[in-house]
Amino acid sequence: MAVFTEVPEDEARALMESLRLGDLQSLRGIEGGIENTNYFATTSGGEYVLTLFERLTFAQLPFYLHLMKHLALRGIPVPDPQPDEAGDLLHTVCGKPAAVVNKLSGKSQLSPGMAHCAAVGRMLARMHVAGRDFNRSQPNLRGLPWWNETVPVVLPFLDPSQATLLRGELAFQNHVAASSAYAALPRGPVHADLFRDNVMFDGDELTGFFDFYFAGVDTWLFDLAVCMNDWCIDLSTGRHDAGRAHAMFTAYDATRPLARAERELLPAMLRAGALRFWISRLWDFHLPREAAMLQPHDPTHFERVLRERVSHPVTAQALKP
Repeated sequence: MAVFTEVPEDEARALMESLRLGDLQSLRGIEGGIENTNYFATTSGGEYVLTLFERLTFAQLPFYLHLMKHLALRGIPVPDPQPDEAGDLLHTVCGKPAAVVNKLSGKSQLSPGMAHCAAVGRMLARMHVAGRDFNRSQPNLRGLPWWNETVPVVLPFLDPSQATLLRGELAFQNHVAASSAYAALPRGPVHADLFRDNVMFDGDELTGFFDFYFAGVDTWLFDLAVCMNDWCIDLSTGRHDAGRAHAMFTAYDATRPLARAERELLPAMLRAGALRFWISRLWDFHLPREAAMLQPHDPTHFERVLRERVSHPVTAQALKP
């Protein structure tokens, strides 16, 4: 959510008027994140988020926007893309693809308890069920093929110990992906980036999921693992938090019971989730793009998480009531 593109107020005002959202009253760039340009836009009609997409293309974006609209129509609390008079959800600002969504209420819970983790697990399962009949498909663009392409690019920046871990884990994940158990995993649209700062709460009540621009079709277990690797660990050490993990896992399983293959591969998918974000943070840290506001994340955090997931596997059996 860094600002890569400075949006003139006149252009933002014209867009809001064309979407019948009222007169623009304020426009403020949002710090944080590393993929897109985001602004809070306050109009006479309400509060919205304007996003300019810096990497995703006009061809790729309909999947994300229509997925959000699909989920919103099924009662999942996600940002609802605003259409123009022709019904189009994708717009153009400063020559770049753009979207406007409603601003969710609440705030992020960066120190979650078990109640917050249970709420995320429950809503994530509801989201997966609601997405079963979504009629568009697009692969997870940060999935295994991207890992295989990107690891050779970031390896020169690593010390020998890190390089050994990265090569070894990538080989392991390629082996898992070729297995019959992996082929049996249920799949569909996933969020793929549901960290603490992408969920809103009012007290213990979950009020929304947002930032769907890493979404794609992948295994639902991978989506759950990505969540557990952020919500259910100690951030300073990367160590597993058994209480929060139990709360999230059991709430998810009660809403969408996990298949046998999912239970068997939970340890591997927790490793996969850690690997995915270690690779992307290495890439963003060592090969950054210029932006008006840019704060790349520390890649060593997910190195620690991966080492913990390898040395202390967490099984579904251990998370059962």
